[in-house]
Amino acid sequence: MIIEPTLVRGLIAAQFPHWADLPVEAVAASGTANAIYRLGADKAVRLPRTEGSAADVATEHRWLPRLAGQLPFPVPLPLAQGAPDKAFPRPWSVCTWLEGRNPGPGDASSSSDLLAADLAECVLALRRITPEDAPPAYRSEPLASRDPATREALATVAGIVDTEAVAAAWKESLSAPPFTSAPVWVHGDLQPGNVLVADGRLTAVIDFGCTGLADPAVDLIAAWYLLTAGARQTFREAVAADDALWTRGRGWALSIALLELAHYRETNPLMARIAAQVIGEIVGEAAKGEGRVHGDPL
Repeated sequence: MIIEPTLVRGLIAAQFPHWADLPVEAVAASGTANAIYRLGADKAVRLPRTEGSAADVATEHRWLPRLAGQLPFPVPLPLAQGAPDKAFPRPWSVCTWLEGRNPGPGDASSSSDLLAADLAECVLALRRITPEDAPPAYRSEPLASRDPATREALATVAGIVDTEAVAAAWKESLSAPPFTSAPVWVHGDLQPGNVLVADGRLTAVIDFGCTGLADPAVDLIAAWYLLTAGARQTFREAVAADDALWTRGRGWALSIALLELAHYRETNPLMARIAAQVIGEIVGEAAKGEGRVHGDPL
């Protein structure tokens, strides 16, 4: 379904007429879950592109107000929930607009120790939130359960990546001790389209559709999706990740990137480029023997 500004204006006029005079502006974004429009100076409209992402609307409206007060960085606060109608058949939302920009592949902010420290602070704050009544995260399954899909994706992108090196990195990730502790709150998808930065610092975390309880390793994907080697080590030290946790986190990043590269290589060049860069970072790290310290398994 093509989502145009005229559609957004019509939805606002029909369901929230008190905002009908506000300008509507399309926002360029790498994500595939939602079409995003700026509404006036301080609001954003998010329209799910798929039925799967439509379910995220209720998740964010329920949990973001609770999480916001316990996180050290701004998150979008829901202002109104739009209802499905003939013009747009899915629920949608209006939330607060947050300033900043999405970092891109090779962005200078990725080498910032300050960004690494900010990301760690956010991840640790999430972990401290009480898990009472929290839902399972979108990525709450054991890492090992992703083996068939990950190997299928790797076969699909053979010739695009170093298949042997990637397979070795994936095998090493699966060798890490599995997570057996109580799950914790995670964002679930800390990659470029879901964070905002300015001057090498984190300014906001957005898109909490994947949030919930899971292995804390899931949020360590930020190390490879958002940071280069030096800042990655800063992040690791700040979150106190031992070998087991770090290796699982690397496995999550690799699995997600492989599936994204296989799926988006012909339809979303930016997403595919980000995924390819993540895979390259992981393979390069493995080749240098980086990212290993001794520690007790989590």
